[in-house]
Parts: sequence; structure tokens; C-alpha cells
Amino acid sequence: MIGTGILKGMAVTARNFVGSYFDKERLITVQYPEERDPLPENYRNFPFLLYDGEDPHAGLRCVACKICEKECPPQCIYIVNSEDKKPDYMGKPQFYPKVFDIDISVCMSCQICVEVCPFEAIKMDKDFELSKRERFDALLLRKDELSKSNEYYHKIHPIEAAAVDKNLADAAAAAEAKKKAAAEAAAKAAAAKAASVGDAGSVLGKLTASPKAEIPGSTSARAPTNSLASSGSSSTPASS
Repeated sequence: MIGTGILKGMAVTARNFVGSYFDKERLITVQYPEERDPLPENYRNFPFLLYDGEDPHAGLRCVACKICEKECPPQCIYIVNSEDKKPDYMGKPQFYPKVFDIDISVCMSCQICVEVCPFEAIKMDKDFELSKRERFDALLLRKDELSKSNEYYHKIHPIEAAAVDKNLADAAAAAEAKKKAAAEAAAKAAAAKAASVGDAGSVLGKLTASPKAEIPGSTSARAPTNSLASSGSSSTPASS
């Protein structure tokens, strides 16, 4: 029948219209900013830098490798390396960014910087209320503004943050086990070397302390000489 699809569509519209007065789930309009719809887990807006602990400088995960800066399609990331080093989450001395800027007026939220980061140091934020009166410098986020805690990351991306923490913990445990195994192997090698040196020293000590050993057969070899000498001395008066 012609027009059946239109009637079905109008029925759905009427059902939602009438139901919106009784069922809150059918409400389409949200009274923003008093009311806010929860953002999904995979929602992303602009990047931010992660740090562990309470100190944003000491706990910053970024090591200024500049991979995100090189891979960024719009080239909106600017990084300057530090001159000194600080320990990372595994205790290894690493450089850190002296300057880390992101121009969010250029950023296209592609998440490539997150995908290429080998240290889980940069993630995507959910904060979208970033409008400013100025156009240029106000939209250039500095390192202090970009640095946010791991607790904040768990708050906005709980599932993803838990998986990242597990991967970092496993990597740290593997590195610690490798370091411990290397230390044990070095200790065993040092002990074996010390034992071999001690055995050699004891052998030399015994040889030095013992009397000079006579060579087997030396007595029998000197016996004819002594007899010849004695016989020669006894025969001399006889010949005279």
C-alpha cells in the first residue's frame, strides 16, 4: 500500500513525542549546562600528558623522544629536550621535555600521537569546553596545562587506564626480573673466579712451604759418581 512507510515513521515520531512526557529516557533535549549526558569511554578531544604520583614534574612519563612531534600530521606539537635527566617509572635515567606545547587550534584529534608513544605518556582528553576569547596564544596549551594525573586518566577512561597500568606493571616486573637475573649471574661468575684464584693460591702456597722434592732416580745417578770419586782417591797412593 502506498504511504505505509510514511505512516510507520509518523507512528514512531508520535510514540516518542507522547512518551517524552512520561519517560525521561525518551527526552532528546538536555538542559545544558545544568544537565550533561555522560560521554562514552572512547570519546576523545585533545591530548594531554600523564604523570604518576603527586608531582607533575617528577612523575611525568614523557621522555622527550619527539616521536609524537614528528608523526603529528598538522605539526601542532612543539617539544624542547631537557639538559639533565630524571628517573622514569622503571628507575632508568631519561630526558624530559623542558617545553611541551600543543596548539589545539590546529590539532585535529586524530590520536596518532597516542598510538605512536612508546611510554604511554600522552592520552586523549574528554574536556571539550575550551573556547577562549583570543584566537592564538590562548589556544596554545603549555606543559603545565597539559599535565594531568593518572587518577584523572582513570576517571575519564577507566577501562583503558587499567589496561595501561597493567602493561606498565608487567614491563617493570620483567625489567626487574631481568636485572635480578643479571646480578645473580654476575655474582656467581665473581664467586667462581674468586674460588679459582683461591685454589691456585693454595697450590702455590703448598709448593713454597714443602721441602724441595728430589727427582726420582737422582740418588742412583749420583751413586756411581761418588764411588768413582772414592775409588779414585784410594787408588792414587797405590799407583805412587
